[in-house]
Amino acid sequence: MNVVGEEVEHLSRTLSSVKGFVDEIVIIDMTGDSRLETIAKEFGARIYPHKRVDYVESVRNFGIQKAKGDWILVLDPDEEVSPGLSKSLRKEVIKPKADYYRIPRKNIIFGKWMRHSRWWPDYNIRFFKKGYVSWSEEIHGVPVTQGVGIDLPEKENLAIIHHNYDSIDAYLARMTRYTKVQSESLLKNGYVFKWQDLIKKPAGEFFSRYFEGEGYKDGVHGLGLSMLQAYSELVLYLRVWEKQGFDDKETSKPGLVREFSKTVKDFNWWLRKKLTFFGKFF
Repeated sequence: MNVVGEEVEHLSRTLSSVKGFVDEIVIIDMTGDSRLETIAKEFGARIYPHKRVDYVESVRNFGIQKAKGDWILVLDPDEEVSPGLSKSLRKEVIKPKADYYRIPRKNIIFGKWMRHSRWWPDYNIRFFKKGYVSWSEEIHGVPVTQGVGIDLPEKENLAIIHHNYDSIDAYLARMTRYTKVQSESLLKNGYVFKWQDLIKKPAGEFFSRYFEGEGYKDGVHGLGLSMLQAYSELVLYLRVWEKQGFDDKETSKPGLVREFSKTVKDFNWWLRKKLTFFGKFF
């Protein structure tokens, strides 16, 4: 479990959800917050300090190394294990069907479970035999696995509960942190900024969340989050532009018309495709 400063207050909730289920608790501390000592003592956890980093993948590998058990359950401090999941994982340890398990994650964002908008089932590899899973050094990187893996059923009672964002400020703070790292990754992989991406990338993200991911079924939450995700894409590519020296690339009128026209065309296509749902509004 990797703890950063703003998550300390949620840690007791997380640890309570695994109390009586796990044999040991390892906390990776990136805060230096004295409150962790009290919480760790209450739950019999061991704490290992780690320097503050902007994303957790490498820190998870550090935590796995410190764990002594044969099976590993990875949780973040804004997550908790549902009772149904706890019961299911106990059975898997006794008679395992796989070496690692992908678990659905129930994202609670701005006070609502996001059932659409590409936030569900949000499968994550979080339960595995030690030595069968490790994380890459890239942000949001897919874990490196060996052996046999299976998905738990896409059911709410078998999900990790993720208290993801509880405010706009929380979203924007994490977005700022992540887009800095993501922009560096794009540059490292040879991406060269194109002004067209300031239109295409945010629009594509919005369409994939709100239309393809049926975010419209999540009401205002779906609309707002789809727009925030689009804004995050805009900030990401603006950061790349900044890192490449704010190169003053020419934008011609025909080029702008072409890019915006394509975006409008895509928007209208999605409206027609989802007309059954939207028909009552038109």
